[in-house]
Amino acid sequence: MQLLKKTLDIYINGSIHVALAVYALVRMTFYFFHISYDAPMACFAFFGTIVGYNFVKYDALARAKKLRMSSQLKVIVALSVVSFLAAGYSFFLLETATKGVAIGFLALTMLYTLPFFPKIGNARNWAGVKIYIVAFCWAGITLFLPVINAGLPLSGDVWLKFCQRFLLVIILILIFEIIDLKNDDLSLQTVPQRLGVQKTKMLNLLLLLPFYGLEFFKSDFQVHQLWINLILISVLALFTLFSNPKRSDYYTSFWVESVPVFWWLLVILFQ
Repeated sequence: MQLLKKTLDIYINGSIHVALAVYALVRMTFYFFHISYDAPMACFAFFGTIVGYNFVKYDALARAKKLRMSSQLKVIVALSVVSFLAAGYSFFLLETATKGVAIGFLALTMLYTLPFFPKIGNARNWAGVKIYIVAFCWAGITLFLPVINAGLPLSGDVWLKFCQRFLLVIILILIFEIIDLKNDDLSLQTVPQRLGVQKTKMLNLLLLLPFYGLEFFKSDFQVHQLWINLILISVLALFTLFSNPKRSDYYTSFWVESVPVFWWLLVILFQ
């Protein structure tokens, strides 16, 4: 049992789980826009997420010299190095336009992490900004990059899907912020800190309505996707209603982050 827990912790803390969620959203973009499986794109998103998230999580601790080199951390460092090499190799196989956009998202990640502006810190600590940067990066990387790499135009359907995916990430982050309320610094001014837990839950439930409604505006509107999304928003509503600061971190770091994978599996099941 102890071995299983250690393995699960490395899987989560090493950002493999969140990378799988990003991979699932990339695969859904392939499905929605009829793009043949693009291995370099999928691998770049997966391995790049591992590198990016591990950098964001452990960089500040390393610079503050508060990072203890445990056996788990050594495994995560090794995983990050291998992922960096895999992401780098995949990057050079992407189209030129895709590389340019990817570099833009990399710059945004660096701004989010590193204190380029000493007086105001990094973007991660800018009150009220973090949630939008993360949602923009997730939606852009999982949607724009695959579409651009396939040589498709940024049509109205692409922008609709971008808005829908942006909303999905906002909804997931708000659940995270409710769980993290007990640990978050008050200076972050997260939504639950400003509105309270109950109003944040109400906001999250309201956001499910435009997330679902956007599906009706697609040019290739499909009824079965409405059923899939109905199941999805039902799951998201339950995660929202049962979230509270006393929940285990696994509630979000494993179960809530599994939502994109669950959505992808529903799409495969209903094909």
